[in-house]
Amino acid sequence: MRNRIATLLLIFISFSCSSPETAQEPLYLSNQAPLIQESYLELPLGAIKPEGWLKDQLQRMANGMTGHLDEIYPEVVGERNGWLGGDGDGWERGPYWIDGLLPLAYILEDEKLKEKALKWVNWTLDNQAESGYIGPIPFENDPEPEAGIQKGLRKDWWPKMVMLKVLQQYYQATKDERVISALTKYFHFQLEELPSMPMDHLSFWANRRAGDNLQVVYWLYNITDDPKLIELGEIIQEQTFPWQTIYNNPENDHVFDNIWHYNQVKGFPFDPKEIENLTLTQIPGLHTVNVAQGLKQPGIYYQKSGDPLAIESIKTALATLKKHHGQAQGMYGGDEPLHGNAPTQGIEFCSISEEMFSLESLIKISGDMEFADLLEKIAYNALPTQASDDYSSRQYFQAANQVSLTDQMDTSYETEHHGGTDFVFGTLTGYPCCTTNMHQSWPKFVQNLFYATPDRGVAAIQYAPSTVKMKVGNNVDLTLKESTGYPFRDQISFEMELSESSQFPFHLRIPAWASSPSFSVNGEKVALEINNGIAILNKTWKHGDQIILTLPSEATISTWYKGMAAIEKGPLVYSLKIESIPTKKDRNDRFKPFFEHEANSSWNFALAKSELANPLRSIEFVENNWDGSYPWNLENAPIELKVKGIQLEEWKTVNGAPLLPENLRKNIPLSEWKNQNQLLTLIPYGCSTLRITEFPVVEVLE
Repeated sequence: MRNRIATLLLIFISFSCSSPETAQEPLYLSNQAPLIQESYLELPLGAIKPEGWLKDQLQRMANGMTGHLDEIYPEVVGERNGWLGGDGDGWERGPYWIDGLLPLAYILEDEKLKEKALKWVNWTLDNQAESGYIGPIPFENDPEPEAGIQKGLRKDWWPKMVMLKVLQQYYQATKDERVISALTKYFHFQLEELPSMPMDHLSFWANRRAGDNLQVVYWLYNITDDPKLIELGEIIQEQTFPWQTIYNNPENDHVFDNIWHYNQVKGFPFDPKEIENLTLTQIPGLHTVNVAQGLKQPGIYYQKSGDPLAIESIKTALATLKKHHGQAQGMYGGDEPLHGNAPTQGIEFCSISEEMFSLESLIKISGDMEFADLLEKIAYNALPTQASDDYSSRQYFQAANQVSLTDQMDTSYETEHHGGTDFVFGTLTGYPCCTTNMHQSWPKFVQNLFYATPDRGVAAIQYAPSTVKMKVGNNVDLTLKESTGYPFRDQISFEMELSESSQFPFHLRIPAWASSPSFSVNGEKVALEINNGIAILNKTWKHGDQIILTLPSEATISTWYKGMAAIEKGPLVYSLKIESIPTKKDRNDRFKPFFEHEANSSWNFALAKSELANPLRSIEFVENNWDGSYPWNLENAPIELKVKGIQLEEWKTVNGAPLLPENLRKNIPLSEWKNQNQLLTLIPYGCSTLRITEFPVVEVLE
């Protein structure tokens, strides 16, 4: 026993105290002065490859809408698109699609998808104006309007920000120097134009989303060391909607009569009194996708300002969103404007895509694992459920509680204009922005599974079956293979292939929900300190080393709208398993055919307060047989839980939504509970289509 303790102590000392003898330059692109050093460094696009179910997920995208949107939606992303030189749509939707298609193509090494994406990249690079302008060629005269096509505003700064992200990713994958030349010219063009044509001279979208612009400006600066880019960054920051100020504004009860007030706020220079009145508490509130994109903006500028209050303001914003609009799957109610925390309020797919990207950006900059934990929750709960298994359709809105998805639903601000199609599964239902913007989510999640560290190490920040190839230590080649059933299983195994032995740190995220995490290296248990959600293994590694991380978790009960309860365990939120009957409907209108879903099993259950008081005793988790294949549906759910509940007949749908009635019982006699309680089956939220996730809670009277 003494020998065993001595061995563990020796291992602990070797991991916690060893460090490189001399400081070395980072092996990957990192911030240059005056920008502060970011915590983690992005790897080249394609360095990280998905395996198992995650690879299957991306392949389904390639076979579905992501790989074939030009055939499914040719009127907008076909040959007439202005980003291909055509006279058609020339705004955000084309670049949105490529922002997901291009990383998917390079991650999968799919030549056909690359060819599709490169048409857009090459046209943009080959048709840059002498002035530096990029994008669709402006019309000399206003074009004739066409329904469903956004032809105008070709000079708007906003859509170009999406193409900046595309070009950045393309360079990361190929090192094509044309990108550096084109972006330098474009940013010099912006430097000249923005003083007289500010971000919002054509639309307010650009000032809300200018953090995307600034992010690429700083990235290019780190490559070219061009001081004009720092100068440009200050102009962009000045003209950007003051998100940090709004996040820190005191809560107020001001109610806006017009639900579209967010697009009537004065532009740059902003009215201080008007800004002072804005908060994230309000209903109707700010535009939900702008909020998701705006979350990153204080963090992007933090690289230049070094203001620690910037990161704190983002945490304040996330806490405010959770309190006033939050739902159990990690997102917030916002069907265009922010719309409160009822579990029946819609969550826009674009909000999920953009919040994920914001969180990924913030993780690299700040190293704050609070952002990483939230990213994981969204990716493994909200994201999988909003697209069909074959990625041929999607919901515009999803909700934590949805038991009927039809064109008769009436819970959203835009129900009338969207023909009731906000919640059904279609290609153009609701509003078509999400048809093009949904594609970035999974590929960019893959791209952010691993990072390099500034001290030449590797960091595993999100967990999924995957492999990464990169340089570490003394410029040696590392292939790190991750084998895991995560997020449905709690063990994660890493195997190292090294061209030669080398010393470097290996960072492992330890989620806040983890109880008693454990580590082993080559079969020996290792004691590690966990600081700010990170454990660091720092040693001389050799070829064939194996690391096993185990992340046990316990069931927890979270409380939401009007005291409703959700059951969570580890990274997963659980929802009532509801069988559904899909029906295809074609109204021969602009929304195209779509699928409705109606419940084929009971859903109106409450949970007992006494059962929730001791989850360890009252909730049983069952691991189903699972071979690691695609998990995101009722049939393949790798895990489920059993808990007792009771049906409340007075809880019925209203306009298709399971709204809580005023007469919902809060107390149940013990005899009724004993005679009528049922054993309910809950599955991971991401495996559901119809669901109850936030349950009313009743007290069983003795």
